[in-house]
Amino acid sequence: MTDVELRDPAFTERYRAIAARDSRFDGQFYTAVRTTGIYCRPSCPARTPKAENVSFYLTSAAAHEAGFRACKRCLPEAAPGTPAWDLRRDLTGRAMRLVADGVVDREGVSGLAGRLGYSERQLHRLLVGELGAGPLALARAQRAQTARALLVGTTLRLADVAFAAGFGSIRQFNDTVAEVFGATPSELRARARRGGRDAAAREIGPSHRDRSVDGPISGQATALSDHKPEPVRISLTLPVREPFDARGVLEFLAVRAVDGVESADLGDGVLRYARTVLLPHGPGAFEVRVPRPGSGRVDLDLELTDLADAPVAVARVRRLLDLDADPVAVDSSLAADPVLAPSVAAVPGIRVPGTLDPAELLVRAIVGQQISVAAARTHLSRLARGVGSPYVSAFEGLTRLFPTPAQIAGPAQAAPEADGAAGGVDVPPGADAASAYLRLPARMLATVLGAARDLADGTLVLSVGDDPDDLRRRLVSRPGIGPWTAGYVALRVLGDPDVLMDGDVALLSGARNLGLVSAEASRPQQFKELALRGAAWAPWRSYAAMRLWRSA
Repeated sequence: MTDVELRDPAFTERYRAIAARDSRFDGQFYTAVRTTGIYCRPSCPARTPKAENVSFYLTSAAAHEAGFRACKRCLPEAAPGTPAWDLRRDLTGRAMRLVADGVVDREGVSGLAGRLGYSERQLHRLLVGELGAGPLALARAQRAQTARALLVGTTLRLADVAFAAGFGSIRQFNDTVAEVFGATPSELRARARRGGRDAAAREIGPSHRDRSVDGPISGQATALSDHKPEPVRISLTLPVREPFDARGVLEFLAVRAVDGVESADLGDGVLRYARTVLLPHGPGAFEVRVPRPGSGRVDLDLELTDLADAPVAVARVRRLLDLDADPVAVDSSLAADPVLAPSVAAVPGIRVPGTLDPAELLVRAIVGQQISVAAARTHLSRLARGVGSPYVSAFEGLTRLFPTPAQIAGPAQAAPEADGAAGGVDVPPGADAASAYLRLPARMLATVLGAARDLADGTLVLSVGDDPDDLRRRLVSRPGIGPWTAGYVALRVLGDPDVLMDGDVALLSGARNLGLVSAEASRPQQFKELALRGAAWAPWRSYAAMRLWRSA
């Protein structure tokens, strides 16, 4: 360690965090110790190493590339993720969001580079310079994390774990696990069964419920046909930073739940939310449950067409529930505003819900532009009932998939007799699905239909790797889409933590209720007051917006 590094403020801050064993920073950086050759999470209970022996890395992949292996005591690979990739609007943040979504495994480095608008060589050079690891190393680290979770938390065969984690061969799987964790896959599993499993599962890792697989595993994408194979089912536990306002994020999803696509139970016992989802290898479903407040865990049951979709499903559920947020940083910043401070104290750990499917979210946002949440839910439920593909699930309340853009833009089809008229609607000959099931003004229908057609043919592409400003520009340039809708899509698709929607009357109502704006002023003046007040909440204005919506 050089004198320059020791005088670096970032180094000093991180060293203080590891000296305090501060779990808030777990997953946000990694501590590598040259004298031991291992890297740890900041809260590792081992003795704090001397500063001159320490290096810090933003990703576990960078620690791997530098020749370090994961600590067997603190299990750094099983920590919650970092919110940095949503905070950062640069190439690194966009790339990391796409890597987490499995783009490298599905499309290779060339696919990742193409989505970002760079050559493979440029992308590799930029990521190595910024993070200490290139795209392949970053994807490899994610596979190692997934493999460890499945080894510890399920009874899957080792070969199936290798396939589910995205490895191309058993040998690659064995070599990577041994290199990263200093143990073979069999040794990792045996160690968990000898007693470390409960502690790991309780704090960070997958559930030790022995319900891992109820169906066949195939190395190929499963083709849907009249003879559908039994789905693959696995159960995991997702780590989450506390405090975590689980009820708040699930209530947000529940009041917008589309009938048959989503189901929720928010009673006094376990909080539950389930829904169907279209994944890269076929349709699936999941159910999340939060057993008790403050547990630091979310139980997840997956129902998959193909086990290869497990890492993607987990990543998307984490984004949906905003599990990688840093609630202490957010709440500390917002509590500095004396008007927001009581809200922060009353309900800490508010999250900003994401989405599982960017195209679906855009359709839902357009439909809900100028109507109530309840009315939008009615329209979308009718649309799903009319043209959404049927789905048989073991999870209560799930019967179909949300319609794809092609289905929304395509001709309306009469539903089977068992459902009566399609979604309870008489379908005129030659009508498109959007017009048949969405009883909206003609201009709004045209906006929905145009977006669905362009999403279906690839003219319009939305992904978690988009640049926020570019995404807004592309959306606002479309007829019928304004700044509010573009901001809402950026908030939920990209996880943008700093969005305060212009012209949102619910936000304004919440601001009046909290006393953030003058009740006597005109509405335009109130919006100006809110924008000026909100400037102090950056970079967490999305989280402030969730508090204002709640107060409304």
